[in-house]
Amino acid sequence: MDRHPSPTPKTAALRALLASPELEFLMEAHNGLSARIVEEAGFKGIWASGLTLSAQFGVRDNNEASWTQIVDMVEFMADATRIPILMDGDTGYGDFNSMRRLVKKLESRGIAGVCIEDKLFPKMNSLIEGPRQPLADVAEFQGKIRAGKDSQSDPDFVIVARVEALIAGWGLGEALRRAEAYHAAGADAILIHSRKSRADEILAFAREWAGRSPLLIVPTTYYSTPTDVFRAAGVSVLIWANHTLRAAISAMQALARELHATETLVNVEDRIAPVSEIFRLQRADELLAAQRQYAAPRERTTAAVVLAASRGEGLRELTEDRPKAMLPVAGRPLLRRLVDEFKKQGIDAVTVVAGYQARSIDLPDIEVVENPGHAESGELASLACARKAIGEDTVVSYGDLLFRSYILRDLLESAGELVVVVDSSPIPEKRGQQRDLAYCSAPDDHALFPQDVKLLRVDAQPRPEADAPSGRWIGMLRVRGRGRSWLLQALDALAQRPDFCRLGLPDLLNCLIAMGHPIQVLYVSGHWLDVNDPEDLRRAVDFAYGNPALPGSREAVP
Repeated sequence: MDRHPSPTPKTAALRALLASPELEFLMEAHNGLSARIVEEAGFKGIWASGLTLSAQFGVRDNNEASWTQIVDMVEFMADATRIPILMDGDTGYGDFNSMRRLVKKLESRGIAGVCIEDKLFPKMNSLIEGPRQPLADVAEFQGKIRAGKDSQSDPDFVIVARVEALIAGWGLGEALRRAEAYHAAGADAILIHSRKSRADEILAFAREWAGRSPLLIVPTTYYSTPTDVFRAAGVSVLIWANHTLRAAISAMQALARELHATETLVNVEDRIAPVSEIFRLQRADELLAAQRQYAAPRERTTAAVVLAASRGEGLRELTEDRPKAMLPVAGRPLLRRLVDEFKKQGIDAVTVVAGYQARSIDLPDIEVVENPGHAESGELASLACARKAIGEDTVVSYGDLLFRSYILRDLLESAGELVVVVDSSPIPEKRGQQRDLAYCSAPDDHALFPQDVKLLRVDAQPRPEADAPSGRWIGMLRVRGRGRSWLLQALDALAQRPDFCRLGLPDLLNCLIAMGHPIQVLYVSGHWLDVNDPEDLRRAVDFAYGNPALPGSREAVP
């Protein structure tokens, strides 16, 4: 017995929407990606708008794109989704014979229905101001409807007749006369259209139509009318007809202007959908599952260990019931933002070392280990608690970092077995930022190509007699290959010291250097921030919202 019955066919699903006793909604989409976004948003059906389909081709909405080009794109939309599509078929792309071919093509490609309008071919978009647009002869348009209905092989395929009499200025009486004629010819539903800013004539039509067949409306111009008014009027389906494309246009225009002005991606990359979201919408996971089944095994994956055990001494009033890594920044905890950055770069195995108020760290998709002696110990003791999580390729990070995505990406692309990130921008004079000073084998030359620079030492505190540092270590380290065993050996060696509980990650780096292990330097210039006091927290909000990048400070976070 089949325990998983087939889903309702799309044609039946669209017909059910038209017959629903509730007001239903269709959302515009214009390609496969936008169609999937509409489906994920929860809509039960899609409006394949002639205007937006033409626009995404870069042509006008008066049949400049051929009907075969439109149908090809709508087929991609149907393949990408499980919900029904009602296609805006303009005038039917010609006479009754064109309508017959259109219906057969749409059925063969999984489209649930088509809406045709009673204007002349080639059509002009109804919302364009200009001379009054002529309408089709009623008898001729009835013939198109009958030809379409006689051509369909699926009895649930839907043909909607769109009445343009109100837009053409022919009045309510003519709109009702045409609607009745189209209904008599076999139209499954009527779409009544208007470009007025008030819904009066639409509501008057709905009142006179009185539910003789399902009624669809498109409130693009009379959008301020409350939706409940349409419910009360007996409207069957409301179509949001072009808003997905319009939202995309606004976003693309703003981004293009900003990139043209700034000539850098740094300030926008974290405000836009990551490339991984494109892959998700494309269902790349299915391809990866198939790859695991049929292709050679994947290379090892990268893990992360985050040290987030401290309360945060400079934020005591704000950290009464949580560690500073859980302080909210623009609506999301610091630690959530950090974990999201790891996930964005494909690092799914994230281990967080907790301590102070450990139970408040309740984020999904992470492993939490606890440093029971966090109040008396420092960073190395916390790292030792996560020893088992340090794999063949692991990023170790402080828990209060904010950074632009490219920093982690570049770190993961670095070839060294031990790599640290060093900020070469000028060190602020603010107290607390003169920490984790990095001394390197060469200064940052800000060249296009990576430098071969080694870390010489890290001073947790400034030394009066020391030369100028090359920059600051931001609190991020990657170990891979032999680097893992080197790190564990250094950690074991330092664990023998009586002051181990007071040691931090700079001590571990200096120990590795003393043991003769090379630590590669990845230079950055700003574009990161850590949080140690209320002023940092305010700056972190600006940083999170994409305001110009701020240099960071560094206070140890065990």
